[in-house]
Amino acid sequence: ENQELLVKCISQNLGYAGGKPVAACVIYKCLLHWRSFEVERTSVFDRIIQTIASAIEVPDNNEVLAYWLSNSATLLLLLQRTLKATGAASLTPQRRRTTSASLFGRMSQGIRTSPQSAGLSFLNRQGLTKLDDLRQVEAKYPALLFKQQLTAYLEKIYGMIRDNLKKEISPLLGLCIQVTNVVFVVERWASLVKGRAQANAVAQQALIAHWQSIRKSLNSYLNLMKANNAPPFVVRKVFTQIFSFINVQLFNRHVSLGISPFVSSQTRFSLLTKKDFFVMKLCSLLLRRECCSFSNGEYVKAGLAELEQWCGEATDEYAGSAWDELRHIRQAVGFLVIHQKPKKTLDELNIEVAVFVQVLSIQQLYRISTMYWDDKYGTHSVSSDVIANMRVMMTEDSNNAVSSSFLLDDDSSIPFTVEDISKSMQQVDVNDIEPPQLIRENSGFGFLLTRKEGSAS
Repeated sequence: ENQELLVKCISQNLGYAGGKPVAACVIYKCLLHWRSFEVERTSVFDRIIQTIASAIEVPDNNEVLAYWLSNSATLLLLLQRTLKATGAASLTPQRRRTTSASLFGRMSQGIRTSPQSAGLSFLNRQGLTKLDDLRQVEAKYPALLFKQQLTAYLEKIYGMIRDNLKKEISPLLGLCIQVTNVVFVVERWASLVKGRAQANAVAQQALIAHWQSIRKSLNSYLNLMKANNAPPFVVRKVFTQIFSFINVQLFNRHVSLGISPFVSSQTRFSLLTKKDFFVMKLCSLLLRRECCSFSNGEYVKAGLAELEQWCGEATDEYAGSAWDELRHIRQAVGFLVIHQKPKKTLDELNIEVAVFVQVLSIQQLYRISTMYWDDKYGTHSVSSDVIANMRVMMTEDSNNAVSSSFLLDDDSSIPFTVEDISKSMQQVDVNDIEPPQLIRENSGFGFLLTRKEGSAS
């Protein structure tokens, strides 16, 4: 049976032709030719969905996930621009049976031809170079359900890829925080042995190594999705949410992990002089170190520069507004590295921290201000007057039912709709796709051949 052969065919990786996923185009052309969208009952949709479900059973196989992300998005685009619901499609099955006869012939203009030509006759005439010219098909309930299921699987695959990347970089973000907390210790230890200049180089290298590993992970996922011709719109959404995740993780750790009082300088120096420092005391010390320090701000700022450079290399087409998602941690770091804090008024702080738009709430700025300590120059945080002004503003906010939480939340929702995908993706020419070898020589799939191939045969 042709359906069986189609399912067997799409179970394989059919690759891409001219940047278009072959499987999605073949599925679409077959369903359109068979008029599957217009029938009340068919099993072909369930079999296609089951094929996708089976393919993504291994959640960490990013190669397969990227492949089906591309195919699902393209097929959904084609369905979105081809199908339209009939009145009967939204009714219950019993009511639809009573009205299906009167609605069966109500196809959109241009599709009202003989059964043999109803499917691809229009495609063959126009070559489908402009998909918007394709007359819509009045879809029955199974086709609309298929579209809903395909949408659900696209969202699932998107979420799996995004979450896999989160899992990969999350330990690295933890290392970035830990390294910045130990930089002071490394510098002091190395300066006693090698001198200040070399100590700074050692500390900087220790920090940047983890940020570069994050860049490597970002590049790996970007290259994988580009190789599988994933829609740039969807890729941008992935990295926008990933950078939002980075922002939340780094910011929340800075404002919540610091525990005062931190280790005294006398204790810290005694630890530094022990030969077994790195093997016996490092981990316990890290758990007690303050995050909101001047040197911490410097090193995180250097790490963020790595991410900014990655965004530039990825270009706006794929990175989109990802860099803007780091605005909380960028402004927090901006505060940490401001000089002469005691001389600044609250307005001056806001101007220097927020170059364009202030995103830190007064609760967040207060938290960072009261936790700040200068481990490099020994200066103080903001003045007591500024702290008092912040407290007054927080009291006013509490009276106005403004949230007092200083932590950020990670948004793991799906950040797009089917309409978003349809508007963002370019038109797809499915007519010039060469049929896969498995079905190429089968007479039942002769409609897949282009006009040139068909005339040659």
